[in-house]
Amino acid sequence: MIEDHPYVLKRPSTVSASIRFTIDYEKELNPAQYAAVSALDGPVLVIAGAGSGKTRTLVYRVARLIESGLPPQNLLLLTFTRKAAQEMLNRAGLLLGTACDRVAGGTFHSFSNTILRRHGTAIGLDPAFTILDRSDSEDVVHLLRNARGLGDREKRFPRKNTLADMFSASVNKATALEEIVLMDYPHFSEHLDPILRLEKAYADYKQQRTLLDYDDLLLKLRELLETRDEICQQLSETYRAIMVDEYQDTNKIQARVVRLLCACHENIMVVGDDAQSIYSFRGAHFKNIMDFPKEFPKARIFKLEENYRSTQPILNLTNEIINQAYEKYPKHLFTHQKEGRRPVLVRAENENWQSRFVCQRVLELREEGVPLEEMAVLFRSSHHSFDLEIELVKQGLPFVKRGGFKFIETTHVKDVLAHLRVMQNPRDAVSWNRLLMLIEGVGPKKSHAIIAALSTAMGKETDWLKALKAQSLQGSGGAVLKEVTRLFEDLREAAQVPSEQLNRIYTYYTPLLSQRFDDHPKRIKDLEHLYAITERYLNLDEFLSDITLDPPSESMSEIDPTGRPIGQDDEKLILSTIHSAKGLEWHTVFIIWALDGKFPSMYSFDNEDELEEERRLMYVATTRAKKGLYITYPMNVYEKVLGTFLSKPSRFLNGIPRSLYDTWSLL
Repeated sequence: MIEDHPYVLKRPSTVSASIRFTIDYEKELNPAQYAAVSALDGPVLVIAGAGSGKTRTLVYRVARLIESGLPPQNLLLLTFTRKAAQEMLNRAGLLLGTACDRVAGGTFHSFSNTILRRHGTAIGLDPAFTILDRSDSEDVVHLLRNARGLGDREKRFPRKNTLADMFSASVNKATALEEIVLMDYPHFSEHLDPILRLEKAYADYKQQRTLLDYDDLLLKLRELLETRDEICQQLSETYRAIMVDEYQDTNKIQARVVRLLCACHENIMVVGDDAQSIYSFRGAHFKNIMDFPKEFPKARIFKLEENYRSTQPILNLTNEIINQAYEKYPKHLFTHQKEGRRPVLVRAENENWQSRFVCQRVLELREEGVPLEEMAVLFRSSHHSFDLEIELVKQGLPFVKRGGFKFIETTHVKDVLAHLRVMQNPRDAVSWNRLLMLIEGVGPKKSHAIIAALSTAMGKETDWLKALKAQSLQGSGGAVLKEVTRLFEDLREAAQVPSEQLNRIYTYYTPLLSQRFDDHPKRIKDLEHLYAITERYLNLDEFLSDITLDPPSESMSEIDPTGRPIGQDDEKLILSTIHSAKGLEWHTVFIIWALDGKFPSMYSFDNEDELEEERRLMYVATTRAKKGLYITYPMNVYEKVLGTFLSKPSRFLNGIPRSLYDTWSLL
């Protein structure tokens, strides 16, 4: 182990008494961190448990390498965000000064850009290439799609953003596009051949015009390193020590690039946590961190298990959750914060009782002195918070939502609510315009004319439905307009409760939904959730009053329930998907919808890899809590698609000793 000598590449370590470190590493770090920081040569894998001081370890290792004699420009630090790299180098700079300014650090994509500008000609790439951002890529796909007449098909062809998602997933998951379509977009399988041809056209278009998208940056760097041995060796000799953060989030291409950069040495340290690998949908490959010792047989493994975030009662539960994982690096998180409240499993009669419990407990905690921003409600899917959002507004609790869309900001929910608002108030021109613009052949001009005719009829106290029936359109739009008229006739004739009205609207709207959105199967699930909320109401006015904000143009995260804009210094409860919460922490965390079939999703039951990622997602959620943890689930939830009731808590709690948590029932 190299500890007290100048850093020398590829030769045995020798101790030199001439080196005097300016930093007392042993004092500043705990024993596990110190061991990892002191391991300066050879392949090293650091398994950094949640809250274990991963960033601090990386920062001090950068400093240690430089103090040991490695020129800063020969150190490469790869991260997933520019902000993360800059933070580490800034903190290292506070320890060592300006020397850290010369460290090569950045994201995989920025590093790829730099190298390809210098050496791209070796693989026939013009160094003056233009990088397409995501919006640019979608515009190119749109251009090629329309040029081939694929946008004029009677049966809907994927939109530009969906096509770009398909192409990117194929690259990042190292999976054939055909498999991506059939696996993730089966409703577009009938268009497989033109999708494959469009991918080829997109690749040709970029090549002919010296364009690279984000995925190409990684592909071209891999190609350069694999095909030009002299450049691969030169880069490996330049970057004599390599560090990679969040290694569990790398995809297959990035792992291959890292391996190639070690062509002349194995001075590589990767840091990550297998238990926090939750981004497979972005192409992250869980096996990268698990197989690191196979790629580098001489690898030493260090585990950071001392947690600086949570109390021991919370860690006891999180340890049990991840211990049940099928494949893992065994570890046991511990802390010196031995005392604290045990986590609580809360069983609620229904979803609204769950929402009311969260609101009540949040209010109690605020009375106890816990600020709103120190509390977070986490959920598996964005739509799981819809009922809670409504309840928070009713209770006067301001909040901000992260990840996914806010309830009434989703286009399909807005569309459906527009029909209900017209039933409540036929003079609502905004809602009329929204629902009319869904009809083929109705543009802004025609919509305005129809609304004007309806307004005139109502001004003369004439039945607005008769006025609507008198309107006409050519082609298929005319048939849809007649169907809209019949819809409102049905809604008005029967004194229906909101849930029954919503069912009738779904019958009309579902075909439009499938035409408008490539991800319509997922959006249908959102609407089913909206239906479940309406079942609590017997009156349409009451339902719309609860779900509508004042002013309507503001989102729930931007106003408090009194309509007062929330300032920068005002408290806000945090609502977040678990994916968006990774890396964050709060005093108290509520995990809602911990219902088997929802978390984990029933769609993961038949796929072991997906189920294991769901388990890791639960682990990430529970490890966000510092002092308080509440895991809640509603009982007797009817799953409309499968025609079954869900009533058991998440299977990830199975087998955990009851002594590790309290149980509360709201029945």
